[in-house]
Amino acid sequence: MSLIEKWNRELQVGAVVRRTPGVTRWAKDIWTPVAVIPGAPQAFWKELVRDGEVVDYHAGTVTMDLHRADVEAYLVSLNMIVPSVWIVMDRDETRQSPSGWFVSGITASAYEAQDALDSGESIVEPVPIPESMAAWIKEFIDMHYVEEPFKKRQRNKTRVDIVEDGKGDPRIRQRADVYRAPTKIKKPDIH
Repeated sequence: MSLIEKWNRELQVGAVVRRTPGVTRWAKDIWTPVAVIPGAPQAFWKELVRDGEVVDYHAGTVTMDLHRADVEAYLVSLNMIVPSVWIVMDRDETRQSPSGWFVSGITASAYEAQDALDSGESIVEPVPIPESMAAWIKEFIDMHYVEEPFKKRQRNKTRVDIVEDGKGDPRIRQRADVYRAPTKIKKPDIH
């Protein structure tokens, strides 16, 4: 195993997206990521299961990366009530997908998922981790995670009451204290 393989890992992962009928006239269909397929082959919106109007698609396959610097975030994902990975979907500008979305990423990092959610332009959904994938991630965490002990920060012993602060820059002439209320400043009379 090379040093790069030790610090990083990659796995091809497929995203399963479910289409259900919309409940309002404004949303014809609802597209929800529901599962992942570890080691999946390449696919583009391949129909997997149809149950009436509900259809599951293998929407796409992307490379999921694990990096040594993110092991704490992976640990958060594995310690959730339902251990999860996140599927990130962005708008399909090419208009080739039936949903108008494409799978842009799958991540095991809770922090990376939060960053994608903050943009507000992506669909980011947690899905349960298959046991084999969870074991693969856990092995990587065990190899790299080092818990840092909590260190209480000590207060700086510098005395701050020796110098008189709050009078502003001594090079600039002030009529009074710089912390005076704006209503107390005398306005010049204009005649």
